[in-house]
Amino acid sequence: MRCLSVAAALACSVALVAAADTDPWKLDDKLKIARPEDTKDAEGTKPPEGAVVLFDGKDFSKWVKRDGKSEVKLAIKDGALEGAKGHGDIITKDKFGGAFKLHVEFRVPYEPGGAGQGRGNSGVYLQGRYEVQVLDSYGLKSGKNDCAAIYNVAAPKTNECKAPTVWQSYDIDFTAPKFENGKKTEPARMTVHHNGVKVHENVEIPVDNTTAGLGGDPATPGPILLQDHGHPVQYRNIWLLPAK
Repeated sequence: MRCLSVAAALACSVALVAAADTDPWKLDDKLKIARPEDTKDAEGTKPPEGAVVLFDGKDFSKWVKRDGKSEVKLAIKDGALEGAKGHGDIITKDKFGGAFKLHVEFRVPYEPGGAGQGRGNSGVYLQGRYEVQVLDSYGLKSGKNDCAAIYNVAAPKTNECKAPTVWQSYDIDFTAPKFENGKKTEPARMTVHHNGVKVHENVEIPVDNTTAGLGGDPATPGPILLQDHGHPVQYRNIWLLPAK
Protein backbone atom coordinates (compact mmCIF):
# COMPACT_ATOMS: atom_id res chain seq x y z
CA MET A 1 0.00 0.00 0.00
CA ARG A 2 1.49 3.35 -1.06
CA CYS A 3 0.45 6.69 0.49
CA LEU A 4 0.81 9.88 -1.63
CA SER A 5 -0.51 12.66 0.63
CA VAL A 6 -0.89 13.53 4.31
CA ALA A 7 -4.56 12.55 4.27
CA ALA A 8 -3.81 9.42 2.31
CA ALA A 9 -0.95 8.63 4.66
CA LEU A 10 -3.26 8.88 7.66
CA ALA A 11 -5.84 6.66 6.00
CA CYS A 12 -3.09 4.26 5.03
CA SER A 13 -1.82 4.12 8.62
CA VAL A 14 -5.32 3.47 9.97
CA ALA A 15 -5.86 0.71 7.41
CA LEU A 16 -2.56 -0.96 8.29
CA VAL A 17 -3.32 -0.85 12.02
CA ALA A 18 -6.78 -2.28 11.38
CA ALA A 19 -5.28 -5.04 9.26
CA ALA A 20 -2.74 -5.80 11.98
CA ASP A 21 -5.51 -5.98 14.59
CA THR A 22 -7.69 -8.32 12.54
CA ASP A 23 -7.98 -11.72 14.14
CA PRO A 24 -8.68 -14.37 11.48
CA TRP A 25 -10.21 -16.60 14.18
CA LYS A 26 -12.94 -14.17 15.23
CA LEU A 27 -16.15 -13.45 13.37
CA ASP A 28 -17.80 -10.04 13.17
CA ASP A 29 -21.43 -9.01 12.75
CA LYS A 30 -20.98 -8.55 9.00
CA LEU A 31 -21.11 -12.30 8.38
CA LYS A 32 -24.70 -13.50 8.08
CA ILE A 33 -25.18 -16.83 9.86
CA ALA A 34 -27.85 -18.97 8.20
CA ARG A 35 -28.35 -21.51 11.02
CA PRO A 36 -27.28 -21.59 14.68
CA GLU A 37 -25.55 -24.95 14.14
CA ASP A 38 -23.24 -23.33 11.60
CA THR A 39 -21.29 -21.79 14.48
CA LYS A 40 -20.96 -25.06 16.42
CA ASP A 41 -17.88 -27.21 15.93
CA ALA A 42 -18.31 -30.53 14.17
CA GLU A 43 -17.97 -33.45 16.55
CA GLY A 44 -14.50 -34.89 16.79
CA THR A 45 -14.06 -38.59 16.05
CA LYS A 46 -11.50 -40.65 17.93
CA PRO A 47 -9.28 -43.00 15.92
CA PRO A 48 -10.81 -46.49 15.87
CA GLU A 49 -8.84 -49.63 16.59
CA GLY A 50 -6.38 -50.31 13.79
CA ALA A 51 -6.18 -46.70 12.62
CA VAL A 52 -2.89 -45.03 11.76
CA VAL A 53 -2.73 -41.75 13.68
CA LEU A 54 -1.12 -39.18 11.40
CA PHE A 55 -1.48 -36.10 13.58
CA ASP A 56 -2.55 -36.03 17.23
CA GLY A 57 -1.71 -32.42 18.00
CA LYS A 58 1.69 -33.13 19.57
CA ASP A 59 4.33 -33.11 16.84
CA PHE A 60 5.13 -33.64 13.15
CA SER A 61 6.90 -36.97 13.53
CA LYS A 62 4.75 -38.50 10.75
CA TRP A 63 5.27 -35.60 8.30
CA VAL A 64 7.86 -33.93 6.07
CA LYS A 65 7.70 -31.14 3.55
CA ARG A 66 6.71 -31.81 -0.05
CA ASP A 67 10.30 -32.59 -1.06
CA GLY A 68 10.07 -35.73 1.07
CA LYS A 69 12.93 -34.86 3.44
CA SER A 70 12.76 -31.34 4.91
CA GLU A 71 11.50 -30.79 8.46
CA VAL A 72 8.02 -29.35 8.98
CA LYS A 73 8.25 -26.01 10.78
CA LEU A 74 4.62 -25.07 11.25
CA ALA A 75 3.14 -23.85 14.53
CA ILE A 76 0.99 -26.12 16.69
CA LYS A 77 -1.71 -24.16 18.54
CA ASP A 78 -4.01 -25.87 21.04
CA GLY A 79 -3.44 -29.23 19.36
CA ALA A 80 -3.89 -27.96 15.80
CA LEU A 81 -1.31 -27.32 13.12
CA GLU A 82 -1.62 -23.98 11.37
CA GLY A 83 -0.57 -23.28 7.79
CA ALA A 84 1.88 -20.47 7.16
CA LYS A 85 2.31 -18.61 3.88
CA GLY A 86 5.46 -19.71 2.10
CA HIS A 87 6.06 -22.82 4.19
CA GLY A 88 4.97 -25.19 1.44
CA ASP A 89 2.89 -28.36 1.35
CA ILE A 90 3.46 -31.16 3.83
CA ILE A 91 3.16 -34.90 3.21
CA THR A 92 3.11 -38.02 5.34
CA LYS A 93 6.28 -40.05 5.51
CA ASP A 94 4.22 -43.18 4.92
CA LYS A 95 2.50 -43.96 1.64
CA PHE A 96 -0.86 -45.63 1.30
CA GLY A 97 -2.41 -47.82 -1.38
CA GLY A 98 -5.52 -49.92 -1.78
CA ALA A 99 -8.63 -48.74 0.04
CA PHE A 100 -8.82 -46.73 3.25
CA LYS A 101 -10.81 -44.17 5.24
CA LEU A 102 -9.20 -40.82 6.01
CA HIS A 103 -10.55 -38.62 8.81
CA VAL A 104 -9.51 -34.96 8.90
CA GLU A 105 -10.72 -32.08 11.06
CA PHE A 106 -10.06 -28.55 9.82
CA ARG A 107 -11.13 -24.97 10.13
CA VAL A 108 -10.69 -22.04 7.78
CA PRO A 109 -9.92 -18.47 8.90
CA TYR A 110 -12.30 -15.54 8.51
CA GLU A 111 -10.90 -13.51 5.62
CA PRO A 112 -13.72 -11.18 4.52
CA GLY A 113 -11.36 -9.16 2.36
CA GLY A 114 -10.75 -12.14 0.10
CA ALA A 115 -12.98 -13.68 -2.55
CA GLY A 116 -13.34 -17.01 -4.31
CA GLN A 117 -10.11 -19.00 -4.01
CA GLY A 118 -8.65 -16.22 -1.84
CA ARG A 119 -10.41 -17.22 1.39
CA GLY A 120 -9.16 -20.03 3.58
CA ASN A 121 -7.71 -22.03 0.71
CA SER A 122 -6.01 -25.38 1.28
CA GLY A 123 -6.62 -28.98 0.27
CA VAL A 124 -6.38 -32.60 1.36
CA TYR A 125 -4.78 -34.89 -1.25
CA LEU A 126 -5.23 -38.65 -1.17
CA GLN A 127 -2.07 -40.43 -2.38
CA GLY A 128 -0.79 -36.90 -2.98
CA ARG A 129 -2.78 -36.90 -6.23
CA TYR A 130 -6.53 -36.52 -5.62
CA GLU A 131 -7.66 -33.35 -3.87
CA VAL A 132 -10.67 -32.70 -1.70
CA GLN A 133 -10.77 -28.92 -1.57
CA VAL A 134 -10.64 -26.93 1.66
CA LEU A 135 -12.00 -23.39 1.31
CA ASP A 136 -14.27 -20.85 2.95
CA SER A 137 -17.35 -21.51 0.81
CA TYR A 138 -19.86 -20.67 3.53
CA GLY A 139 -23.24 -19.65 2.11
CA LEU A 140 -22.25 -20.15 -1.52
CA LYS A 141 -23.62 -22.36 -4.28
CA SER A 142 -20.94 -25.03 -4.46
CA GLY A 143 -18.97 -25.62 -7.63
CA LYS A 144 -16.15 -27.98 -8.59
CA ASN A 145 -13.56 -25.78 -6.86
CA ASP A 146 -15.41 -25.07 -3.61
CA CYS A 147 -15.10 -26.65 -0.19
CA ALA A 148 -15.64 -30.43 -0.25
CA ALA A 149 -15.33 -30.56 -4.03
CA ILE A 150 -13.16 -33.23 -5.60
CA TYR A 151 -11.16 -30.52 -7.24
CA ASN A 152 -12.28 -29.82 -10.80
CA VAL A 153 -13.90 -33.27 -10.91
CA ALA A 154 -17.14 -33.05 -8.92
CA ALA A 155 -18.97 -30.44 -6.85
CA PRO A 156 -20.44 -31.63 -3.53
CA LYS A 157 -24.12 -32.57 -3.71
CA THR A 158 -24.91 -29.99 -1.03
CA ASN A 159 -22.99 -27.22 0.70
CA GLU A 160 -22.46 -28.44 4.25
CA CYS A 161 -19.92 -25.77 5.24
CA LYS A 162 -19.91 -24.33 8.69
CA ALA A 163 -19.00 -20.69 9.20
CA PRO A 164 -15.31 -19.80 9.03
CA THR A 165 -13.40 -20.22 12.33
CA VAL A 166 -15.61 -23.23 13.18
CA TRP A 167 -14.20 -26.78 13.21
CA GLN A 168 -15.36 -29.03 10.37
CA SER A 169 -14.70 -32.65 9.42
CA TYR A 170 -14.08 -34.82 6.38
CA ASP A 171 -14.47 -38.58 6.33
CA ILE A 172 -13.17 -39.78 3.00
CA ASP A 173 -13.48 -43.38 1.82
CA PHE A 174 -10.91 -43.78 -0.92
CA THR A 175 -10.15 -46.63 -3.30
CA ALA A 176 -7.02 -46.39 -5.38
CA PRO A 177 -7.15 -47.05 -9.14
CA LYS A 178 -6.53 -50.62 -10.29
CA PHE A 179 -4.08 -51.71 -12.95
CA GLU A 180 -3.38 -54.89 -14.87
CA ASN A 181 -0.27 -55.30 -17.00
CA GLY A 182 0.40 -51.57 -16.74
CA LYS A 183 -3.09 -50.61 -17.93
CA LYS A 184 -5.66 -48.93 -15.72
CA THR A 185 -8.76 -51.11 -15.39
CA GLU A 186 -10.62 -49.08 -12.75
CA PRO A 187 -10.31 -45.40 -11.79
CA ALA A 188 -9.81 -44.09 -8.27
CA ARG A 189 -13.06 -43.60 -6.35
CA MET A 190 -14.16 -41.49 -3.40
CA THR A 191 -17.08 -41.21 -1.01
CA VAL A 192 -16.92 -38.06 1.11
CA HIS A 193 -18.84 -37.06 4.22
CA HIS A 194 -18.59 -33.36 5.09
CA ASN A 195 -19.61 -32.62 8.68
CA GLY A 196 -21.34 -35.99 8.76
CA VAL A 197 -23.35 -35.50 5.55
CA LYS A 198 -22.59 -37.55 2.44
CA VAL A 199 -21.67 -35.10 -0.34
CA HIS A 200 -20.02 -37.56 -2.76
CA GLU A 201 -20.91 -41.22 -3.22
CA ASN A 202 -18.44 -43.57 -4.92
CA VAL A 203 -17.41 -40.88 -7.40
CA GLU A 204 -15.10 -42.03 -10.19
CA ILE A 205 -12.03 -39.83 -10.60
CA PRO A 206 -11.16 -39.80 -14.31
CA VAL A 207 -7.77 -38.13 -13.90
CA ASP A 208 -4.58 -39.48 -12.35
CA ASN A 209 -3.60 -36.17 -10.75
CA THR A 210 -5.77 -33.19 -9.83
CA THR A 211 -4.34 -29.65 -9.98
CA ALA A 212 -1.10 -29.19 -7.98
CA GLY A 213 -0.93 -32.85 -6.94
CA LEU A 214 2.32 -34.77 -6.66
CA GLY A 215 1.71 -36.82 -9.79
CA GLY A 216 3.91 -39.84 -10.26
CA ASP A 217 2.89 -43.38 -11.11
CA PRO A 218 -0.82 -43.74 -10.19
CA ALA A 219 -0.33 -47.49 -9.83
CA THR A 220 1.83 -46.92 -6.76
CA PRO A 221 0.90 -45.91 -3.19
CA GLY A 222 1.22 -42.25 -2.22
CA PRO A 223 1.18 -40.01 0.88
CA ILE A 224 -1.48 -37.79 2.36
CA LEU A 225 -0.72 -34.19 1.41
CA LEU A 226 -1.94 -30.98 3.07
CA GLN A 227 -1.68 -28.03 0.74
CA ASP A 228 -0.15 -24.65 1.55
CA HIS A 229 -2.08 -22.02 -0.40
CA GLY A 230 -0.94 -19.06 1.68
CA HIS A 231 -3.72 -19.13 4.29
CA PRO A 232 -3.57 -20.02 8.02
CA VAL A 233 -5.90 -23.01 7.71
CA GLN A 234 -5.77 -25.28 10.75
CA TYR A 235 -5.90 -29.08 10.94
CA ARG A 236 -6.23 -31.51 13.83
CA ASN A 237 -7.09 -35.17 14.60
CA ILE A 238 -5.96 -36.76 11.34
CA TRP A 239 -6.09 -40.55 11.11
CA LEU A 240 -6.30 -43.23 8.45
CA LEU A 241 -7.98 -46.63 8.68
CA PRO A 242 -6.96 -49.22 6.06
CA ALA A 243 -9.84 -51.25 4.66
CA LYS A 244 -9.99 -54.89 5.76
